[in-house]
Amino acid sequence: MIISHKYKFIFLKTNKTAGTSIEIALSGVCGDDDIISPISPEDEKTRSEPGYRGPQHHLASAREYGIVDVARLLVKGRKKNRFYNHMPASEVKALIPDGTWNNYYKFCFERNPWDRMISLYYWRCKTEPRPSITQFIDSGALKRLKRKGLELYSIDGQIAVDKVCRFENIAAELESIRTQLGITEKLELPHAKS
Repeated sequence: MIISHKYKFIFLKTNKTAGTSIEIALSGVCGDDDIISPISPEDEKTRSEPGYRGPQHHLASAREYGIVDVARLLVKGRKKNRFYNHMPASEVKALIPDGTWNNYYKFCFERNPWDRMISLYYWRCKTEPRPSITQFIDSGALKRLKRKGLELYSIDGQIAVDKVCRFENIAAELESIRTQLGITEKLELPHAKS
């Protein structure tokens, strides 16, 4: 998830849509004041290799900590994120000024549902023996996947972004966004995750 004050956009990250690769590419054009959510340590390494910005301005302030957050900090050393990966539009909107939400260009990527399900199947079932596709579907994985898509970029059942980009046209969609936002740098998509 990225909020770029430099280019006035909000990128909401959905699952199984190359979201991490897109986030890495976008972080390469972000400015000092932009909000960039953390990703996995392996993906952070991919992000840092070309010198792109890592996570910044994503942590909660001390006054936002509850008892569980304090315990997690003391026991595990884990700080509380205010902004995070796969953060729903409703939560982002609640944390930023109305002017930012209303005036920034909001976008995400979505994928053909069948392709998305197959991608999830191979990502979750990396080792043999794999369950059959039918068993996988019956396991409830698709219901969880739905929550990681439409529910991330809608509020009260209404799409809350200015554009839902098609994963199948990722290069053209990113180029269109780059041009629309006035980003002069080329957006290079790394291969993050398998």
